[in-house]
Amino acid sequence: MTHRRRRGLVATALGTGFLIAGVAAAAPASAAAPAVSCTSAKAALATKLQKDITAAIANRTGTIAVGLYDRSTKTTCTLRSTTRYDSASTVKVTVLATLLWDAKKHNRYLTTTEQTLTKAMITKSDNDATTRLWKQLGLTKIKGFLSAAGMTQTTPGANGYWGLTQIDVHDEQRLLALVTAKNTVLSDNSRAYILKLMGQVISSQRWGTPYGAPSGVSVHVKNGWLQRATHGWRVHSLGTFTGGGHNYQMTVLTQDNSTMSYGINTIQAVAKVVHKDLAAS
Repeated sequence: MTHRRRRGLVATALGTGFLIAGVAAAAPASAAAPAVSCTSAKAALATKLQKDITAAIANRTGTIAVGLYDRSTKTTCTLRSTTRYDSASTVKVTVLATLLWDAKKHNRYLTTTEQTLTKAMITKSDNDATTRLWKQLGLTKIKGFLSAAGMTQTTPGANGYWGLTQIDVHDEQRLLALVTAKNTVLSDNSRAYILKLMGQVISSQRWGTPYGAPSGVSVHVKNGWLQRATHGWRVHSLGTFTGGGHNYQMTVLTQDNSTMSYGINTIQAVAKVVHKDLAAS
């Protein structure tokens, strides 16, 4: 890496979902010891999840945000739902959704080139493909999709720094809800395409929220990871899951991790108890 890049230009590694930038991050709003909150049509399930998620992160350092929604049991869990994080590569789902939303508006299919780029962007977390699509769309269309999707707390990264888009659990859960259920923003074909690609993510990037998912459950995932000078490693995971009588989506966002592996282990500690508790309900 050149000295110039070390001072703050974006350095990307093909297919890793990795982005380094030297500019200072906006620190998320801190809250005094926020607690996990769960509600459910099954009161015992809400109590169990609240207890188990709290225990899973009790000895983990870092700033952890969690979102869970299971349509089958009307179960919701949240922790730091409005704390904002650098998106890293999780924003790639938003880029894909924006592209499909815009294509639908113009009554067209994706071009062969767009199909190639979107597949690389999601399944391999290809940064070059993402940059091309981000530039093609432009901030006006990206902001247009965010508005249509009701993702009001998401701020696209400026000057092409898509990995510095500011996201929170609330908006990511809203995005996953649009991807997994019929709505007026994304067509059924668009939703199916997003889920198809999230279901084809390469094995080395299928960590995080899928950890501990029961066999027979369909898994769709997109992760993001990014190291910066402040707040250490950001490690995030978005996942949707269907099967075993459940239809649920999970977002776990973390930062202030000492290493990427530490962040992954934190996310997987949460995911393991979520899958276990839902499977038993």
